[in-house]
Amino acid sequence: MQPGRRIAFDYGDVRIGVAITDSSGILATPLEFLTNSAEQLRTDLINVYETYLPIYTAVGYPLHLSGSESAKSASVTKFAELISEISSAPIYLIDERMTTVSASRTLRDAGLNAKSAKGEIDSMSAVAILDSALNQERIQGKPMNRFKS
Repeated sequence: MQPGRRIAFDYGDVRIGVAITDSSGILATPLEFLTNSAEQLRTDLINVYETYLPIYTAVGYPLHLSGSESAKSASVTKFAELISEISSAPIYLIDERMTTVSASRTLRDAGLNAKSAKGEIDSMSAVAILDSALNQERIQGKPMNRFKS
């Protein structure tokens, strides 16, 4: 695998979960979530990209269990377009079905409940998205479903 950090986002109407890998691209770690505020989001994203300089971005893409696009898919596409204005690194849309369930289970196993850990769930969901992208990269050389802006 190519060295360099990878970043992932779990887009939500209120909060956006964020996860980053180490510089070797092996370990995904949650970061503090971003508040989805029209006034602040662009600035926060610029700061994240300038701080971590990721080689690619994975964005959780909401699909129905059947695999068809959900109502939220359009919002995530707009978010990916915003990222493409900030960074020239590739953006991959990663199937996020079941990531919130997985994140909730991980936090519950750590002794936290979903109500008291809403922000943590968002960032742990971003970790699950990033882990999925890393697995695809290990198997195929890159994640699937590159976003085309």
